[in-house]
Amino acid sequence: MNSPGDIIRVLVVDDHPVVRLGITTIIDTQPDMTVVAEAENGDEAIRLFQMHHPDLIIMDLRMEKMSGVECIRRIRKQSLEARFVVLTTYQGDEDIHQALQAGANGYLIKGMPRQLLLNAIHQVHRGERFLPPVVAEALASRKPNGELSHREREVLDMLALGKSNKEIAAALSIAEITVKCHLSMIFSRLGVTDRTQAVVVAAQRGLIHLQ
Repeated sequence: MNSPGDIIRVLVVDDHPVVRLGITTIIDTQPDMTVVAEAENGDEAIRLFQMHHPDLIIMDLRMEKMSGVECIRRIRKQSLEARFVVLTTYQGDEDIHQALQAGANGYLIKGMPRQLLLNAIHQVHRGERFLPPVVAEALASRKPNGELSHREREVLDMLALGKSNKEIAAALSIAEITVKCHLSMIFSRLGVTDRTQAVVVAAQRGLIHLQ
């Protein structure tokens, strides 16, 4: 960790050039911060992290090839000291939970005031967690028994694609009755009663991401 008065060195990771430019501009106008590198995907982020060893990483969650959550996990395997502030459009409780579980220290929603980003960078750099009230509330709404198993997530993903029970069973090499059992458990965990509601609630929570 840097000593007081040192410059906070930041790596910005986002697949949209305009977004990266905006974040970089905000950071580089601060006297105690600087952007040392920008990455447009997870692979590039890992390479630039190894090259620059930044104090903090601003990480988007939605990127091609590798998600932000997976990128956080891989970098954390290389360095437990790595610190992350997630900046994303995803605001479901599952998105937040997964990011924090992977190793994120702060979580912001794009569109929030720029001062929150600066506050998050300072606070996370000090070794603290930064969760604005709306993010903390979403996380608190997550039901303890709402965790889906890996197989239930697979069924849910195929449900979101509009697949029938027969198609899901064939794709996963399981019996149709087993699919029905998984669906019953998914409905229960999500607090819904049908397939459409399940997809809607799952998308709201960040369990699935509809294109």
